[in-house]
Parts: sequence; structure tokens; C-alpha cells
Amino acid sequence: MAFESLLTNLEVWAGRLGALLGLATLAVAVVSMVLATERRPALEVGSGARFLRWPFLIAGTVLFLGAGVVLWRPLPIELTPLWRLAALLLGLFLFLLGLSLYLWGGVTLGKMFAPSFGSGVRLQAERRLVTGGPFRLVRHPMYLAVILTFSGGLLLYRTWTMLVFAICMFGLIVRARREEALLSAEFGEAWKAWAREVPAWVPRPGHIIRRGNTSHDR
Repeated sequence: MAFESLLTNLEVWAGRLGALLGLATLAVAVVSMVLATERRPALEVGSGARFLRWPFLIAGTVLFLGAGVVLWRPLPIELTPLWRLAALLLGLFLFLLGLSLYLWGGVTLGKMFAPSFGSGVRLQAERRLVTGGPFRLVRHPMYLAVILTFSGGLLLYRTWTMLVFAICMFGLIVRARREEALLSAEFGEAWKAWAREVPAWVPRPGHIIRRGNTSHDR
């Protein structure tokens, strides 16, 4: 009983920490998107490109949060204390890893950061191919970060909100392919050379070691 009481307290505090850091990261993301919409785009493609304006992005964020509140109900899953502990530790690890990776990617992109919405993709006018920071390891670190965050959140919170969002976030794989087509057309052989060397989603251990001390922003 003492162990279960301690575990419950750990879950409560881990949940509060996750909520605080998650909302802070979301705020950073929204501010970055709003600022990015003020910059002149070089190209916008996809049926969702017309929504790449700050009022739509703000409205989308509000709807996102509202849906999360409505769906915030526990999943009908009963775990043993040991499985609860495992879910807590792995979930918190993935959640924090995802948030950290997202922020790292955003800082690395700087003014190259561009909002995306559904099937809409933007390429900023002041553009260059960014291959430093987490882009040395995978081609889509920020999309990977979102997938990791919600997968970790599913283990950490075990609510319908996290289940639905975690499933929906895998749709980013489709969006990533659309972005890759755009980048390939824009940067040509430079992008193709980078894509041949850097995996899309899962970093290779040997690649991490080899690239650990190198950076190629261009």
C-alpha cells in the first residue's frame, strides 16, 4: 500500500510537470508560428496553404485545446503497480525527450521556421537548407518530437485525449513527404545529398557518433 501511495503521488507530480512544460512549449510554438506568418513566403503549396495565417493558426490551437479538454477521460485500462511505474518512467522520458527535441529544432531553424496546417506547407523567402542541430540526426526532428511527445503523454496520462492525439500525429508522416518534395525541388542536389546521408525518422547509432561533432548549415 505504501508503494502504491508513493506511485500515485509520483504520477500526480509527473502529470503536473508534464502539463506545465507541455503548455509552455505549445506557447512557444504558437508564438513562433505567428511570427513566421509575418515573414514573406517564397512558396505555399497544398490545399491547406490558405490557412497558413495567424488567425487560423490561433483558432486551430484553441480547437485543439478544447478537444483535449472534452476528451480528457481516463482510458478503461487497469495496470498493476509495476506496469504503472514502467508507464510513468517511459512516458515521462518520451514526453520530455519530445519537448526538448522540438525546442532544439525550433532554435536551429530560427527564421527558417515555417508554419504548416493540414496539407498546407510553406517555404520562407529567406531560405536555406538547414542541416545542423537535430537535423544532423534525422530529417524531420520536429515532427518526430511531436510523435514522441504524444506517445509519451499516452503512457503518462492514459486518457482518450492522448490516445486520439497520438494516433492523429502519425499523419505528420504524410505531411513530411509533401515537405520533402518541396525541399527537393527547391534545393536540388544539396537536399538529395543530405537525404541520402541522414535518415528520415530513426537515427542510426553509427551516424550519431560520426556526425556528433559536425554541422553543415547552408
